[in-house]
Amino acid sequence: MSAAGKSGPCGAMLEEDPDQTYENVLAEIQSFELPLEATLRSVYDDQPNAHKRFMEKLDACIRNHDKEIEKMCNFHHQGFVDAITELLKVRADAEKLKVQVTDTNRRFQDAGKEVIVQTEDIIRCRIQQRNIITVVEKLQLCLPVLEMYTKLKEQMSAKRYYSALKTMEQLENVYFPRVSQYRFCQLMIENLPKLREDIKEISMSDLKDFLESIRKHSDKIGETAMKQAQQQKTFSVALQKQNNVKFGKNMYINDRIPEESNEIVLKHAIEEEDENEEEVLSVQDLVDFSPVYRCLHIYSVLGDEETFENYYRKQRKKQARLVLQPQSNMHETVDGYRRYFTQIVGFFVVEDHILHVTQGLVTRAYTDELWNMALSKIIAVLRAHSSYCTDPDLVLELKNLIVIFADTLQGYGFPVNRLFDLLFEIRDQYNETLLKKWAGVFRDIFEEDNYSPIPIVNEEEYKIVISKFPFQDPDLEKQSFPKKFPMSQSVPHIYIQVKEFIYASLKFSESLHRSSTEIDDMLRKSTNLLLTRTLCSCLLNLIRKPHIGLTELVQIIINTTHLEQACKYLEDFITNITNISQETVHTTRLYGLSTFKDARHAAEGEIYTKLNQKIDEFVQLADYDWTMSEPDGRASGYLMDLINFLRSIFQVFTHLPGKVAQTACMSACQHLSTSLMQMLLDSELKQISMGAVQQFNLDVIQCELFASSEPVPGFQGDTLQLAFIDLRQLLDLFMVWDWSTYLADYGQPASKYLRVNPNTALTLLEKMKDTSKKNNIFAQFRKNDRDKQKLIETVVKQLRSLVNGMSQHT
Repeated sequence: MSAAGKSGPCGAMLEEDPDQTYENVLAEIQSFELPLEATLRSVYDDQPNAHKRFMEKLDACIRNHDKEIEKMCNFHHQGFVDAITELLKVRADAEKLKVQVTDTNRRFQDAGKEVIVQTEDIIRCRIQQRNIITVVEKLQLCLPVLEMYTKLKEQMSAKRYYSALKTMEQLENVYFPRVSQYRFCQLMIENLPKLREDIKEISMSDLKDFLESIRKHSDKIGETAMKQAQQQKTFSVALQKQNNVKFGKNMYINDRIPEESNEIVLKHAIEEEDENEEEVLSVQDLVDFSPVYRCLHIYSVLGDEETFENYYRKQRKKQARLVLQPQSNMHETVDGYRRYFTQIVGFFVVEDHILHVTQGLVTRAYTDELWNMALSKIIAVLRAHSSYCTDPDLVLELKNLIVIFADTLQGYGFPVNRLFDLLFEIRDQYNETLLKKWAGVFRDIFEEDNYSPIPIVNEEEYKIVISKFPFQDPDLEKQSFPKKFPMSQSVPHIYIQVKEFIYASLKFSESLHRSSTEIDDMLRKSTNLLLTRTLCSCLLNLIRKPHIGLTELVQIIINTTHLEQACKYLEDFITNITNISQETVHTTRLYGLSTFKDARHAAEGEIYTKLNQKIDEFVQLADYDWTMSEPDGRASGYLMDLINFLRSIFQVFTHLPGKVAQTACMSACQHLSTSLMQMLLDSELKQISMGAVQQFNLDVIQCELFASSEPVPGFQGDTLQLAFIDLRQLLDLFMVWDWSTYLADYGQPASKYLRVNPNTALTLLEKMKDTSKKNNIFAQFRKNDRDKQKLIETVVKQLRSLVNGMSQHT
């Protein structure tokens, strides 16, 4: 911009009225309100001579002001002079006043020195007082902290760790914030973590001691718990039996008498329970659980509850594995099993107590998992160790322990169904041990038996036998004394022992929480095993013994008949002790019929075998002179002895069932006939004379007479004689020498010699032919009738032809 442009209106004003303009400029300068830069620039920039004229105006303005100042000074000069004059007059008075003031000040200072000293003392006292108040206030603030810390130390010394932790919380949350600026507070704050660690270590040590204590006391705890469960069960059983009597149920117990004194039993049970109430201690009495409570609370307060729970559960699982590990000889005595069970019960009773009195330390899921693990181990251990038990009494005691063990833990809420399932396995083993035991009992009974009918001489002996064995025979009752029971002593003894077996089996079935129907079924099945396996096996072994003769076998058959008839009484007996009607659906029946029937068949077969052996023994005594020319005229001695023996034996057989005696008699005759035939046809026998044939014929006639004498009643006609028909036709053929008839009628159903085999006839004829050559028996025929000799040759040829034809046909 140009200078003219910059001057703007001021330049225009100078051109129009320079004097007025300078006046305005001077007024602006004097006002001190506007910036001087623009004003002065307008003065110097507008016109070349403006500065000069402005300076002139400025000088003129200054002169005017000086004049005005001078006028004002002149106006006020007299007053100034007067004031100076008056001031000079006051000067002397001021000096005097100064002296007085100085003196007064000196005297005042001298007088105020003591006041100053006292004032300073007051100030100092006030400061001290203020400090004391401050100290008191601070001490009042710190003393509760120190008291709480002292209390903390006392609690630590008294081992009240849970209270100590609570005190620490109060210190940290309430007291320390008030005095946090003090050094002692910082020291206390730094010391608290160490105290907490000490408390954790001490409480953990107490927990370890507690765990060791309950490990040692587990058996005592378990024994106490099982004793309480057993007492409660005894009371319940007594009460149930009393109710059964009230409702008219006929219950039998182990003493094998009806429950007629249940009120006394119940009273004794109540009295015993009352007596033991003071003696039996609870788990809290046996174990001090305070360490675990304290430790749990301490770790809860410390916020480390999970660590404590994990440690506790881990240690308890280790202890559980130790408890579940049995001793190697546990199966030898019942005390070994009892210790095993009491330790396990004690362990889980403690866990159940911890579950119910603490929150979160153990849970139901944890205890269930631990119990399932333990239950599997327990079942495996019991299954293994019980398999070694051979004593039924020990197995029964083991069962009772398992029942009490299961009932005890069931009372604490643990599922025990698998234990009762295991008892069914052990029941089978128990039955096996019973069967082995009763096998020995039966063997002893059989060994002691004399196998003769039981003699009785008076009514008392009769009643004794009847009380032991359910025998009913009106004919025997009508007979006068002395008389005999048909069975031997072993029958009532066996019947009693079968009942004893049923009682023993019933003992195991008790307390298994099974219905009467199931118990009845178990008893019947076990009794069937006793009859069909054990007793039957003992009978079969007895029958096969070499020293058992025919008389003993006959008595055994009679005995089995009566035992078979007694099976229905055994069924009634089982029904009575289980209160189950025989008409109940699915009731198992006793298999006594098949058992004793098999034994009888075996005895009958043994009779046939021994009878044949006896016949063979007599036949071996035969001493024929096969070359004799004439018979002795009487039967051989061995044969007569054999026939007399058979007569006496068959007389004993009259006590047997008719078919048995008849079968034995027929078998004996057939075997005798076969033996005699084999004697004639023996390959070692090379020659037979006609005299020997005639002597042999006399023996056969005696056999036929014996058969016709009906040694055993019941045969029709000459049925028994038919056993000797083969011998009879063969001997008749040779005695009559009726070869023409034999050869002519051979093969005809009506043949007189139908039972004579050509081979048999040929063998015997050749033996006689050889004799004729050596002993000249047929010399008379050769001299007198050579045609007959030719006939013999012809018969031999024809017999050989028949034999060859038979072999070709075959």
